[in-house]
Parts: sequence; C-alpha cells; structure tokens
Amino acid sequence: MTGRPQQYDDSKQHIKMTSKAQAGTALWAKMPKANAELFALTYGSLVTELVRDYEDPIEVNAQLDRIGHSIGVRCVDEFLSKADVAGMGLSTQCNNLRDTAEVVAKVGFKMFLGVTAEVGGFSQDQRSFSVYLQDNPLSTFVELPSESAQGGDDLRRLKYSQILCGVIRGALEQVNLKVECSIVRDTLKGDEVNEIRVDLKEVLADGAGDDYKEE
Repeated sequence: MTGRPQQYDDSKQHIKMTSKAQAGTALWAKMPKANAELFALTYGSLVTELVRDYEDPIEVNAQLDRIGHSIGVRCVDEFLSKADVAGMGLSTQCNNLRDTAEVVAKVGFKMFLGVTAEVGGFSQDQRSFSVYLQDNPLSTFVELPSESAQGGDDLRRLKYSQILCGVIRGALEQVNLKVECSIVRDTLKGDEVNEIRVDLKEVLADGAGDDYKEE
C-alpha cells in the first residue's frame, strides 16, 4: 500500500498555513490600533535612552531582550484568550515546533504588530527555525551610523530589534518551551531581510506534544 502523494501533503500544509494567516488577520482586526509612526518613534526613544544609560551596545541588547521577555510573558494569555473567544482554538494546533513556529509568525506577529512573518530554515532535527520579516515596524525612520562614522563601529553591534527576540522567548516559555533567539540578519545593517533564529533548548514540562520530544 502506497502512502499519500506528496502533492496531497503539500496542499494540506498550504491550507494549514493559509488558515493561520487568516486567523492572524482576523485577530489583528480586533486589536486596538496605535499610530504606526508614534509606535516606531516611542520604541526609538526607548532604545536611545538605553544607549545613553548603558553606553555598551551589548548591554543594551541584553536590556531589550529582558524587556521583550516580560512583554512576551504577558502577551500569551491575551493571545490565547482572544483566539479561543474567536473560535480559533490555536492552543490545540501547536502539536510540534513547526506548528508553533507558524502560529508565532503568521498569527502572533500579525495580531500584535500588524505584519506577517514567514517561517523557514528548519534544522534537520526540527528543533530550530527562522522567522523572516520583510517589514519591521520597529525600525521605521531608523538608520544606524556607518562603521566609518564616529562611534559607528560600536553601534553596529547594537541589535536594534532585539526586543522581538525577548518577546518570542517569553511567550514560548509560557507554553513550556525554552528557546534561544538571536537576530542573524538585519535590514538596518544592509541585509535584504530581517531574520530571527529560534532554537529549542528544552521542553520545560509535559503536555507540549510528543513531537517536541527527542527520540
């Protein structure tokens, strides 16, 4: 007996991805909106203040990650409750890391930031992946100094949107997944796309699905 054709499996996966994108759009429509320019400028002020306070870009990155972690922890309850009220049942769709990655990118980013992210670059063991952002609302109006500018080489070490890594880390921690996140590509530094790498380090408790566990 032969298995299902690859075309069938690909079509099924496409339908799942499309439904998550639609869920993100529906939830975004229900969220209170902030002015995009004001949002970007407010975040820019936060980063500027941290740069002045800590001077060391590496420490600024760490502070942004901590702030993002706190936000991510608080976002999960709202995220799941709004999804459940809307009848989307997203908490039951995350059976493995691939499913979770799709929910983070296509539902979470859309719901809270109004942008759709893409997922790819899964490792062979399916324990790490990348989130790709073509549009980053945090970096609107931002331009990092060149390496030749005074202090520019130092500021090139700044990961301006590191807060997003913290948000992902905090949110997944609330659903029992300990991950490490890092920005590996950044349009502010000349890359074509923003890429966040997510690595699953540990399943903190049972109940996250058998597919998360190593064989």
